[in-house]
Amino acid sequence: MAIKELLVYVLTALAALVVLLTRLRLGRGASGRVATGGLMLAVHTIAGVVGLVIWVIFLVAPTRSANGGEWADLLGILGLLCLWLVVVAGMFILVRWLPSRGRHSGHAAADRWSRGPWLSIVAHVGMLVGVGYLTWAYAVSVV
Repeated sequence: MAIKELLVYVLTALAALVVLLTRLRLGRGASGRVATGGLMLAVHTIAGVVGLVIWVIFLVAPTRSANGGEWADLLGILGLLCLWLVVVAGMFILVRWLPSRGRHSGHAAADRWSRGPWLSIVAHVGMLVGVGYLTWAYAVSVV
């Protein structure tokens, strides 16, 4: 197994971790400045689970052949589209950490690694880079 192919599998596992941890971290409900709309979190979770299931099926499916190869291609594209939707939803979730101004804005919470924005920033910017790499790997037939 080549390094490029191994990296695809590692990034797929990390994407699953981002989807799971985002759901666990934000699913409890927060108030004030860090509140996230339920719809955005649902889009993030559903697109993530569906995208990862389709992508993993694409990865473990037999090598593309002349017979039925277009179905494998379609699975790869559909999985990547779902993962890109997760990236977009994740970027919108990150917006909640932007400082708000005004008389009724909430105060910034203590910025610790597990409570502040850093874990979300690392996860979702990493997801952006990771899905970009997965898309490149698909486009040049690494997987």
